[in-house]
Amino acid sequence: MTETVVTVLLAEDEPSLPGLEALAGQARVQEARTPEQLKAALPDTEVLVVTDFRTDVLAQMWPDNCPVRWVHATSAGVDALMIDPIRNSDIVVTNARGIFDRGIAEYVLGAVLMFAKDTLTNLSLKREHRWQHRETRLLRDSLAVIVGAGSIGREVARLLGALGVNVVGTARHARDDAAFDKVYAQDDLPGLLGEADYVIITAPLTPDTEGLFDEPQFQRMKAGSVLVNVGRGPIVRTDALLAALQSGHLAGAALDVFEQEPLPADHPLWDQPNAMLSAHMAGDFIGWRAALGQQFVDNFERWQQGEALANPVSKEHGYVSNA
Repeated sequence: MTETVVTVLLAEDEPSLPGLEALAGQARVQEARTPEQLKAALPDTEVLVVTDFRTDVLAQMWPDNCPVRWVHATSAGVDALMIDPIRNSDIVVTNARGIFDRGIAEYVLGAVLMFAKDTLTNLSLKREHRWQHRETRLLRDSLAVIVGAGSIGREVARLLGALGVNVVGTARHARDDAAFDKVYAQDDLPGLLGEADYVIITAPLTPDTEGLFDEPQFQRMKAGSVLVNVGRGPIVRTDALLAALQSGHLAGAALDVFEQEPLPADHPLWDQPNAMLSAHMAGDFIGWRAALGQQFVDNFERWQQGEALANPVSKEHGYVSNA
């Protein structure tokens, strides 16, 4: 039996995806870390694994009559993969849905607790050696709006709901979902923002979500509310967010993703006292790379058996359906 050629596209400084040695005898695995290596590999590649989710080299190096039949992203977001030759073809696209859900949900829970208990002020006062008694908020009976009611959003809703938070979500269409008190259509979002204590973005980057949170949207948000973005950076217009934080209209923001990554060292967000920043790491728990490798190996076995692949992504919408 001819071995399937699997090419793994990695960033130049990224370690190999662990666990793929399990494919010995079934596949010939090769790595591409540079545009030149990818160009040389693609004409023989049947399965392409993309670990560099921000890559822009696919469109540059994609050959005519490319033999790739399946593209797997080791990330939830697949926007960088939606080049015309992939979108307008019968190439199957899958993603890493499920791997990062719990890690991201715990990150969000920590961020929400941090703002409810005014932890940033505690840390600031500690640096100043100041004893200052204050009152803080209870999470119970607060309202969280989760923008993006997919698998990550559902896990966030479950954790927050366990602490007595009222949690609603938004999705492309309204639906019943046991993880939420209610899931509204995305078009209903503006009317929800004025009531929400916490607005949590877990949505993928699509034409419908890019720039969704701009100045008018922040003005719709409840005064003193908090934004948490663990979706994609370009969903939020950074300048508009910064203005809302500086004016005090928003009480705070926890940001794991940004329009420009890495965030420049001289960006004013670094010095914003009511913002917590992290380096696109919300879901990266200890062992996450091994989990990604095992997920692909399991899916490759389905591929070899002619079975339906797990986590098929809708090329039209850019994410895996909950159906």
